[in-house]
Amino acid sequence: MASSVKQLCTICNDDGISNSAVTWCTECEVLFCGDCEKPHSKSHLSKNHKTMSADDYQKLPTFMQEISSQCQDHKKKFELYCSCHACPCCVQCVTDKHKMCQEMKPLSDILQQVKSSASVQLFETDLKDVKENIDTAIKYLQTRITTTDTQNTKAIEKIRYMRKSIDDYLNKLEQDLRNDLESKHSQLKSNMASLMQQMEQRACQINQIQSQFSETTRYTTELQRFIALREIEKITSQTTKYIEDLESGDHFIEKNLEVNLSSALQSILQDVKSFGDININTTTSTLKIKAGRKDQAQHLIPKVPGVEQIKPSLLTKLTIPKDMKSLNITVCLILPDGNFIILDNINKQLLLFSNDGIFIRKVVSFTEFPYDDCLVMNNTVAVALGQGNQTVLVDVNRSKIVQSIKLSHNCFGVASDCKTLVISDSDSQCTTVNLSDMSHTILEGMRGVFRISLFQGNIYGTKYSENKVYCYKVTGEPLWTFQHQDIARPRGLTLDKNGFVYIASYGNNSILVVSPDGKICKTILSDADGIKGPHAIDINRETGLMIVSSHTSGEKNEKSYQTCFVYKV
Repeated sequence: MASSVKQLCTICNDDGISNSAVTWCTECEVLFCGDCEKPHSKSHLSKNHKTMSADDYQKLPTFMQEISSQCQDHKKKFELYCSCHACPCCVQCVTDKHKMCQEMKPLSDILQQVKSSASVQLFETDLKDVKENIDTAIKYLQTRITTTDTQNTKAIEKIRYMRKSIDDYLNKLEQDLRNDLESKHSQLKSNMASLMQQMEQRACQINQIQSQFSETTRYTTELQRFIALREIEKITSQTTKYIEDLESGDHFIEKNLEVNLSSALQSILQDVKSFGDININTTTSTLKIKAGRKDQAQHLIPKVPGVEQIKPSLLTKLTIPKDMKSLNITVCLILPDGNFIILDNINKQLLLFSNDGIFIRKVVSFTEFPYDDCLVMNNTVAVALGQGNQTVLVDVNRSKIVQSIKLSHNCFGVASDCKTLVISDSDSQCTTVNLSDMSHTILEGMRGVFRISLFQGNIYGTKYSENKVYCYKVTGEPLWTFQHQDIARPRGLTLDKNGFVYIASYGNNSILVVSPDGKICKTILSDADGIKGPHAIDINRETGLMIVSSHTSGEKNEKSYQTCFVYKV
């Protein structure tokens, strides 16, 4: 920013006089007051010099005010320009510092280029673009701050909700236990009180007889005494038998109340070390800025990584509940909100897991065996119901089948690009469904495709029995076929944003990637990475997350079961 100090006339100031400057000569590089400016404007040598007001000069950036046309080292005017060092030079500079420099040009030629309007416009555009980029970046960061605040608030709400859920659940368990305690205590107490009442009645009878015994023996006749003693003997005998019967039974067994707290509940104090984890997950920036002139060519040609650069890194795996370890996962999907969907063929169900791999709920069950599913739009999923000859649309949020599409052939594979649905029968044919009007079109030439995927107007598929990967036009016309020794009984497939094809190679426990042209293949995950019998695979093209189904070892003597691993690619 320019200085706000009042400028003084250079000529007068050299003479010790402080006169305010009114004019700046761009060629003499001198400030003039009104008196000194008059001879300067009339002099034959300087009358044609370009001048500007001192106020305008003061508005120039400081770095521009400090630029001089004279060499500070030799006090001579710059006449040359060194392209090697990108700096102006005087004649003496060439001798002192630029003897070895080969690219010395007349400074006037360089300055002539700067004078062109095109050059000025380019730099003006650059400044405008840089300013817009800075403003855009600031707005982006402001938005990110707001988003982070919102995420923080939601995280707090999630923690509080979990705490309340735990408290409510523990309160319910505690109340159930206390109710059971109260019930058993009341029962024990009631039984003993009832028995005690019976015994007190007999004790009262015995006490009465005992208190009257002396009178009975003293004042009665012999006959009365005989009969009375016989009656007393009868009563004492019955009472004795009554007590003996009680004793031989379980009436006098000590029944004590005891509480056994759940071992699972007690283990919380030992096993649960934290309430959770706070992670900072990174995703691709959505910031869009204008490319500078030097970078425009690079931005016009996006840099696509080669197959050799694709290296997945493991993030997490789905936690399968103990009572659900008989799953047969044929498909796994990544929803737009980051949650995961798995299709369980054997139990005919669609299951929802959170983005951290925790089971949330069952979405829906089917009457027919489901074989494949795909994301249609938002949180709507299309599910192919095999020999049921139909594909249904499921609203995941509402856990409801919202539409059924009936076909003339089996439905074993399904794919969508949000506009079109492609449904394949592994033996006979494929059908495309226009999602806007639900019209059907039979595709010729795509027989025997097991699993399919759509990308940029092409259909990709695997043929399980042939160990091949196919690429077709959306009309069904074949584009290329790929076969490789590392592809064995391929099942699911998916594509990333660059068009690389990822294949679940079931027969040799591996995940492979094929180049977009169908010519190069590389194994990116194998048995050594824990991949066993992969059947399903999916990629979120925006976030670069990849999910893969696999068998995994159970705990202790538990059998292996199916789960899904989540990677970043």
